[in-house]
Amino acid sequence: MDLGILGLGLVLQLVSLAFSGGRTARAFSLLAGTALALAAVRHMYRTLDRALELDEGSAQKLAYRGYLIRYLTLLVVAVFMAVTKVLNPLLFFLSYMSLKGTVYLQPFTHRMCNKLFHETDPVPEPLEEGTEP
Repeated sequence: MDLGILGLGLVLQLVSLAFSGGRTARAFSLLAGTALALAAVRHMYRTLDRALELDEGSAQKLAYRGYLIRYLTLLVVAVFMAVTKVLNPLLFFLSYMSLKGTVYLQPFTHRMCNKLFHETDPVPEPLEEGTEP
């Protein structure tokens, strides 16, 4: 996921260079969105990893709390940018949403990394009868 977010962030930066005026603000807006998307992926992974060790009710509460933390952080940063007019909140949000595009690109980036690092995915094997996962 990290590789996909960085790749899409780079593509957005390159597209942004095609437009004139305010390049620095656009570049920092896109960079901030990419950085927050990377932080959100890390937080999501950590939240889900912790939730797998809990019972169903507690896991749901933890996952929901993590969701609220991520989206409230996004909202606070975007509103701060809009109010102070320091950076462009729309470009920031577009860059943050590269997280969503990365999810669709993940199988491609996974295969690419496997080829690049000469790795293979493990082959799943069926469990024996009477054993639990």
